[in-house]
Amino acid sequence: MNSGRRRGMEQGYEYGRAHLSRRGVLGGAMAAAAAAATGGGTAHAASIVPRGQTPPIWAEFTAAPYTHPQIPYIGRAGFRTGKHAFPPRDSHRLVDARHFGAHPDGTTDAAPAINRALAEAGRQGGGTVVLRPGTYRLDGLIHIAHDNVTLRGAGSGRTTLLATKNLTELIGPYGSRYGGDKSSWSWAGGLIWLCPQARWDSLTDAIKAKDWPFEGWTGNKRDAWETLTTVRPAPRGSWSVTVADASRVHKGDLVLLRLSDDSDHTLLEHMAGDGAGPKAYTWDDKTKLTSYVPYEWPVRIAAVDPGKRRVTFERPLPLDVRPGWDPRLTTHVTALTGSGVEGLTLEAVETPQSPHLLDKGHNGVTFQCAYDCWADDVVVRHVDNGFGLVAASACTLRRTRVAGRGSHHPYFCREGSHDNLIEDFRIDARTTPAPPGTQLHGINVEGLSSYNVWSRGHMEMGTFDSHRGMPFANVRTDITVDNNGRHGGDASAGPLFGARFTHWNIRVTNDRAGLMKIDGLAPYSATVGLNTVREFDQIDVPDFTGDLHARLELYGTTGEVRPRNLYEAQRALRR
Repeated sequence: MNSGRRRGMEQGYEYGRAHLSRRGVLGGAMAAAAAAATGGGTAHAASIVPRGQTPPIWAEFTAAPYTHPQIPYIGRAGFRTGKHAFPPRDSHRLVDARHFGAHPDGTTDAAPAINRALAEAGRQGGGTVVLRPGTYRLDGLIHIAHDNVTLRGAGSGRTTLLATKNLTELIGPYGSRYGGDKSSWSWAGGLIWLCPQARWDSLTDAIKAKDWPFEGWTGNKRDAWETLTTVRPAPRGSWSVTVADASRVHKGDLVLLRLSDDSDHTLLEHMAGDGAGPKAYTWDDKTKLTSYVPYEWPVRIAAVDPGKRRVTFERPLPLDVRPGWDPRLTTHVTALTGSGVEGLTLEAVETPQSPHLLDKGHNGVTFQCAYDCWADDVVVRHVDNGFGLVAASACTLRRTRVAGRGSHHPYFCREGSHDNLIEDFRIDARTTPAPPGTQLHGINVEGLSSYNVWSRGHMEMGTFDSHRGMPFANVRTDITVDNNGRHGGDASAGPLFGARFTHWNIRVTNDRAGLMKIDGLAPYSATVGLNTVREFDQIDVPDFTGDLHARLELYGTTGEVRPRNLYEAQRALRR
């Protein structure tokens, strides 16, 4: 896409944000949510009904936005709770990569110079490494390891990073923890990799030792954490909790809320909606799924009242907090915060797509143990896997695109990634036919990841890939999709869907129902504003028996549902 068209998109986006209410997109979402700091209040629907059809479930949601049984509250997803129209244009130091030896001549390896510039910006406490227009050859990967560091090109149509090697060549084979010859580069790592230095060191050491490096928020050992305080019971949707000891937590701290499962797997049942189906489900043999718990939710503390021992979060609780789950606030692997990549194209040398799970690691941009980070105006081309969120939370990916010869996971979101926003995204049709033995997924979510949003997308291939590991409370809204991909996931990873998945205003161009119409698949979930679809070429089957308590509204519509975009409408609800 040329830079003029990009500027037009940006200007149009800004105009649209400023005039949402005039267009009637938000409709009833302009209600005020009169919730107290504890989240105990309710919101009341506005009296103005917008053009188009407003489903009954929307009025229900505005009356109880933080506790609705089918629709999750995702109004604070993304970078800095979604408050910023774009990631910040920092006023502090600029670092010109040319001064470190990076030349856009397309022939000289610029990776060492760019990494030196990024490291220098980190040592100075933050800054923006500027890449001038042109093509930079990369014979190594780019690593952003420090807070408040941005890698900025001149625009995705003007600055290109040409990657000549894959992650297997650069780091080594990354074997699966489940044995065999599977490559974990199929779902991890990026040629631009945003990952804090301490986490990076443990990852690369483990890979070199042919050990499995655990990818979650508490590092390679699930006991590598320290309790800050235990937490008293509280319902889902609460903004505040009472703690046993408020002396070790402070406003602005990033902490983990940690919930452990019990022998009856009532935490997993709760993630699936607590219905009869989840209670009857066999959990014990889902060993991959059970390896994902405890559930770890990173969140920043908005306020502390020491006298009342009350801690208020920047987002409401994603689940109930019950005594049987040993709830506590803990430390975690130090997260990367305030860093991003923008205004460039990352192009891998074109090679045939590898057979399924044998990816060499021609991967795009990956965020790992990152919080409040971003990508903006970034294109990846000829990649095995496009944009990755691995134990990454509260990040925004805006105006991103996956293009070229076809990929395994255009977008992957896994290992306890929460509250992320992917908006204005695009997956182009592949430029070469898919080789035999390959697979295509699409926008992936798995591994207990929750409250993630995909908004305003155009998918010329792929699907809504719920990849087992029981992700829950995720939203796909205002997306056009040619639904030709398939979901993945090992049977030992358990259900495809937990509770409160929502598909809102989805336009399926080939009318294929699979993974789009989810009222027969996902418990306590909602499909709203979907055009008429047909069952063919299906592999998705329900995991739970009985009444799923799922909602199907405005089925058979195309773009007529109001509000049009569920995320934007929820952003208009204020506490």
